[in-house]
Amino acid sequence: MKYNDIRRKTREVKIGNIAIGASNPIAIQSMTNTDTHDKAATLAQCLELQSAGCDIVRITVPDKDAATTIPYLKENGLSIPVVADIHFDYRVALECAALGVDKIRINPGNIGSDDKVKAVCDACSKRNIPIRIGVNGGSLEKSILAKYGSPTPDALCESAMYHVSLLEKYNFNNIAISMKVSDPYKMIMANRKLSQMTDYPLHLGVTEAGGKERGSLKSAIGIGALLCDGIGDTIRVSLTDKPVEEISAARRILQSLDIEGQSGMDIVSCPTCGRTKIDLIALVKEFESAAEKEGLLDLPIKVAIMGCVVNGPGEAREADIGIAGGKGEAVLIRRGEIVEKISEDSIVERLIDEIKRMR
Repeated sequence: MKYNDIRRKTREVKIGNIAIGASNPIAIQSMTNTDTHDKAATLAQCLELQSAGCDIVRITVPDKDAATTIPYLKENGLSIPVVADIHFDYRVALECAALGVDKIRINPGNIGSDDKVKAVCDACSKRNIPIRIGVNGGSLEKSILAKYGSPTPDALCESAMYHVSLLEKYNFNNIAISMKVSDPYKMIMANRKLSQMTDYPLHLGVTEAGGKERGSLKSAIGIGALLCDGIGDTIRVSLTDKPVEEISAARRILQSLDIEGQSGMDIVSCPTCGRTKIDLIALVKEFESAAEKEGLLDLPIKVAIMGCVVNGPGEAREADIGIAGGKGEAVLIRRGEIVEKISEDSIVERLIDEIKRMR
């Protein structure tokens, strides 16, 4: 069964040159951490993200001067859509719309009176610019927090639908929604509930998830659980690290679930036990490093690196290429057939050679 077989039915929302929701591939997002006023630094980071496989990039736009970075990015090689992150000043949103931004992230309840909300809706409608409502557990409305006592899943959903109503009041429905908290369980429960309340596309993420290792793990739990439910149209892995690391983590999540549109190498390796007679831990690290160096990790193939002859041949039989280890040697298995025995010190070299032939 594939993701699209169980996928939640949503509206399609177009963001610049890509579309999300409906049957479109899940988009990977990230956000720059540069000072947006520094156009060169922001461009460099955006281009790095684009090269790494980012589909949509978000930049913070605190004022009108920062908004001028948007056309600069587009005029200097950035081809992926740009999202302007705006919090309180509706005039900045209007400026970003005028300067060609592809999407605006805003909470309409934070920008003031109805006429200000209407002005943003009108500007975005005129240019077919979608708005992402971004609900965060750390900044819920005081009235909602007072009602629920904490950022519960019900509180997050009520906040999201309140903000949706502010846009729909002016016949604006070019909307995506995100609800993020640092607790993966609350994030999962909230998005499951919201997915039954609306058909707008959902952007998934565990916010303030932490550093690379811990943040990737928490994100994989939260995002992965929802994707297994068929919920989710765009994702961001929020890490306290270089933004480009978010792209790598996001791609691994999608690849591990074999989600269409994010193909890549699936490496299957055993955790080792007393039956293992080769140095499998070092072998897997060496293989991953060599495959990355040779630019092979994006190939849509399955590689099995197994430590013994108990489960090894069976696992390798299901892979495109693999090995099952013995004492100081291994058997090479190509699409279910044992083709030769190889010495332990030549395993990685032979695997890399075989994979290159499959390109």
